[in-house]
Amino acid sequence: MKNISNKLSSSIYGKGLLLVAIMVLASCNSKEKSTVPNEDSSVEIENPDVITLTETQFASGNMEIGKITTQPFNTIVKANGMFAVPPENQADVSAYFAGYVKDISLLPGDAVKKGQTLFTIENPEYVQAQQDFLEAKGRLNYLKSDYERQKELMADNVTSKKNFLKAESEYTVTLAQYQSLKKKLSLMNINPNTLSGENIRSVISVPSPISGYATTINATKGMYLNPSDVAITVTNTDNLHIELKIFEKDLPMVKEGQPINVRLQNDMTNVYKGKVHLVNKAINIQDRTVDIHGDLVNESDAKLFAPGMYIEGEILTTTTEYPALPMEAVANIDNDYFVLVKENDTTFRRVLVKIGATNNDFIQIVNADDFDVNTEFLTKGAYNLITE
Repeated sequence: MKNISNKLSSSIYGKGLLLVAIMVLASCNSKEKSTVPNEDSSVEIENPDVITLTETQFASGNMEIGKITTQPFNTIVKANGMFAVPPENQADVSAYFAGYVKDISLLPGDAVKKGQTLFTIENPEYVQAQQDFLEAKGRLNYLKSDYERQKELMADNVTSKKNFLKAESEYTVTLAQYQSLKKKLSLMNINPNTLSGENIRSVISVPSPISGYATTINATKGMYLNPSDVAITVTNTDNLHIELKIFEKDLPMVKEGQPINVRLQNDMTNVYKGKVHLVNKAINIQDRTVDIHGDLVNESDAKLFAPGMYIEGEILTTTTEYPALPMEAVANIDNDYFVLVKENDTTFRRVLVKIGATNNDFIQIVNADDFDVNTEFLTKGAYNLITE
């Protein structure tokens, strides 16, 4: 019995040793596995602020390298306005005398010359005016001769003073009528010196007072025109100028001769150059603005525009120099501004910068002192790389 117990204990003890050995081996295997490096741990994490470019990418993207430079920046007074012409370059044409429009063939935009017939009007009353003139002209010759004869007789005491005064009065009255009718015919565009009974007419022509373009046409064939009715507006665009309005607070900064950048409201990319010609001395009390008149630097630009076109202007006042980069070198990401600093031939690092004023495609770098004077930046093609 005792031998059986000893064998049983020996068997249990052996199994225990075997179990312990298995556990030790398992633990060793586990430790060995844990020492095997993970494949992911061997991969370096990329720095999002570092960008690497190949020479091919640099060339195909037309990229450029540059440094911070000192650029002039102007204090800008912004203004709105339009293109306009001087008062003498625009004429509202109407007939001096009422009548019916007989002929008119102009279209808006047609070019006209000074003295050219714009339209014709007809009225029987024109005939009466010409008749009265010819009658006054005929009487005047006789009355003038009689007046001079009575004057000589009066000097010789041959005639009475009454006869002389009567002749003088009739001559003076008829002369006034003649001169008045002569002026009236001139306004009718009828030459009184060539008028005779054979060429009396009921139709008169209305000429253009200036050269330019027919910009507005209100008259139509058969329409009855009163002297106060504007039939056609003629505009000469040769002296097209800039009319802007600034707020009264900006008046002390604006002076004659200052540059103006002009942009059309529907085309903000093209900039046209002008300069301040005249600053009004009166303030519009309704909107508290001041009128500014300017001239286009390039007179040929006037052919591109028409009076009444709305524009946005920037009057460049005082000038200050600041360190700056081209605007293409700076990208805005959630109101933070970044540039790409060159680290070597193929690597660029994204860096936060502080910006200030903008002018002439340059932007002020407020923290320029944070960079060495020889630091190079990606000045063209940086925006897409920074925002990717």
